[in-house]
Amino acid sequence: MDERFTFNEDVGNYDKWRPTYCKELFNDIIQFSELNKNKKAVEVGIGTGQATMPFLITGCYVTAIELGKELAEYSKEKFKKYENFSVYNTSFEDFECDDSSFDILYSATAFHWIPENIGYPKALNLLKNRGTLALFWNKPFVNRENDLLHQKIQSIYQKYRSSSDKLIENDTARYNKISKTIRSYGFRDLQVKLYHQTRVFNSSSYISLLNTYSDHRSMAAHTKQLLYNEIENAILEHGDVINVYDTIDLYLARK
Repeated sequence: MDERFTFNEDVGNYDKWRPTYCKELFNDIIQFSELNKNKKAVEVGIGTGQATMPFLITGCYVTAIELGKELAEYSKEKFKKYENFSVYNTSFEDFECDDSSFDILYSATAFHWIPENIGYPKALNLLKNRGTLALFWNKPFVNRENDLLHQKIQSIYQKYRSSSDKLIENDTARYNKISKTIRSYGFRDLQVKLYHQTRVFNSSSYISLLNTYSDHRSMAAHTKQLLYNEIENAILEHGDVINVYDTIDLYLARK
């Protein structure tokens, strides 16, 4: 299965456990783009709408794009009282719209699913002159490297889904790469901002969070259950509390 469709399997759990984004991030986007009721926004990959409300309350018209049918229906129902909202159940690649239609295109932890040679040129075409591109991602980091629970969980992952990739809380190489990509497709006035927040989970709620991640949902059921059981036990052994440190990287640019 295409991993993008795994988010469509349990929309209620996704909406409950996936993080929202901090107020400061939305304030910076709204200030940069000068959003108001006379402007039009397009959201790429709305999911269950974790990033949508701050845009709606500016009064701007939000057109949302969502590949998953259940997610699109969920968001349609969630925001049904807003006349300045509509959602299209399609991929961004297949979304049809006139060029220069939007004042801002934004995407919350979703734009990486689109091939960059398709996504960035299309974003540029859809934006009006001086329109805003706002891409942001939440990167959760479980505890700190010198934390015993973190070390235990990493050893469990190596047992069930070994990887040489090292988690980096503040990933300068990533920020530079995305910045270079955005500039290479013709965007200007680029700004990169970082935000930090902390979430606290018990063992049960943390497993629910893990089950919203596409790479976890796509694991073989038996292996996934063994992984979850060991992680849950590890958290219980450490007082049934686990901290998740979120780093949100925001990229603002203009056409």
